[in-house]
Amino acid sequence: MPLLHSTMVPLGTKAIDFSLPGVDGREYSLASFSKDPVLVIIFMCNHCPYVKAVIQRLIDLQSGFSGQGVRLVGINCNDAEKYPDDSFENMKSGSKEWGMNFPYLFDESQEIAKKYDAVCTPDIYVYGEERKLLYRGRIDDNWEKPEQVTRRDLKQAIDHILAGKDVPGEQIPSMGCSIKWKVS
Repeated sequence: MPLLHSTMVPLGTKAIDFSLPGVDGREYSLASFSKDPVLVIIFMCNHCPYVKAVIQRLIDLQSGFSGQGVRLVGINCNDAEKYPDDSFENMKSGSKEWGMNFPYLFDESQEIAKKYDAVCTPDIYVYGEERKLLYRGRIDDNWEKPEQVTRRDLKQAIDHILAGKDVPGEQIPSMGCSIKWKVS
């Protein structure tokens, strides 16, 4: 599985609307999260070792921001025919197995991932209340060994956004497996 880094879409880019099914049987769009001042969109999947290594951190992050207007949303766009672990049915079981506490959506057509210029799993985009991109990058400084994390970039970015401050410092690309694109 080739390692890729996120493309670092320009800050200030507007969030792109979508209409995608969730593993909970609901259909979601940007409007579904209009009450949340901070929206974190994570392109992810079930089988990627990078996602598996950080999923608990994402679940813990969502729990830690409970009641503060922060909503994480996972979107799987991998080719489920070639990668059956990423099928919608397996997303449902994976979500339950992980104990996910945020919506997990399926972009079967891959149209939304392409519009967001997502390239890897996980690929992370953080939007403020006006749904302009304020952070895109990594979760922290050690995807593989959570006990050795010294910098929690994503949490720090969300803290600053909630406080009405600019996200400080260099934003370092996230890294992960390449998105498994369908061949036309």
